[in-house]
Amino acid sequence: MTLQYSEELSAGSARIRVDVVGSQPVDHVLEDMAFLDYRLADVRTTRDVTLPDADILWDQDAEKSIAYDGRRMTFGGPWPAGPIQKVVVTMLALRMEAAGLHPFHASAVRYRDTTVLFLGGESNHGKSMGQIEACRRGALLVSTETTVIDESGIAVIGSRRPFLKRRTEGTERADKAAPERGVEKFFGEMPTWQIYEQPSNVDVVIVPAIDGNFDPSCAEMIPFERQFQTFHSVQNYFLTNELLAPGFPMPLVDTDELRRTRAGFVAHFSERPFYFVRAATPQVLLDEVDKVL
Repeated sequence: MTLQYSEELSAGSARIRVDVVGSQPVDHVLEDMAFLDYRLADVRTTRDVTLPDADILWDQDAEKSIAYDGRRMTFGGPWPAGPIQKVVVTMLALRMEAAGLHPFHASAVRYRDTTVLFLGGESNHGKSMGQIEACRRGALLVSTETTVIDESGIAVIGSRRPFLKRRTEGTERADKAAPERGVEKFFGEMPTWQIYEQPSNVDVVIVPAIDGNFDPSCAEMIPFERQFQTFHSVQNYFLTNELLAPGFPMPLVDTDELRRTRAGFVAHFSERPFYFVRAATPQVLLDEVDKVL
């Protein structure tokens, strides 16, 4: 096999190496970095390879396949960019976790001198709209789609795109079309905001449920609920329930040991205040959050 291309991608202190082998020269693995920045916050690439082995290997000349051997993900044959993007996110998330960094499917703001995390848990109904409404009320943006939190519960980095406007081949979704229609409905137009640049401890977690049929309610969550919803949020990056392409499920990268360790982190993180808030609109959601704060 002839090595045609090699690069490293990093998120925070985590790095992975991607190698492409085969008979066809290539100039890059991924041309568009928007998806990676949306999912993991400021993913960087370099041709200066330092890692001794590939974390992702793409053999162009093999039959179409995908496999994971416990350390390396191997693609065989032709693949569009979309599934490769997803695997890059998962492999980076694994390396981030090993370095004590946990990507949460959650947005966050610095609001009234408090860092508030809007958790995309089991249902994911309102983390983006909650973040946008908080910023409309003067909050500083910490993160949008993903908040990376260290072992002590400090939000250290976060994505800055509230929506992914264009999906790469292989990841198209009719149910994700026109992501800004909700903004138009609730706000008229997308508000502007400033960025909160400093790492900050997550002070309170909101699990939102926005639905036009809901009367407003706010309830402090019991320990099991907190951990259940948080575990859903951090598991989001390992794609255990996803197809990468028709007939090709995402290989399992998780293990019992990793899951137990992750659950231990979740238990510790979930000692802080958690509230489940139902509301018909983002404005009513933030009214309930204001009462908590």
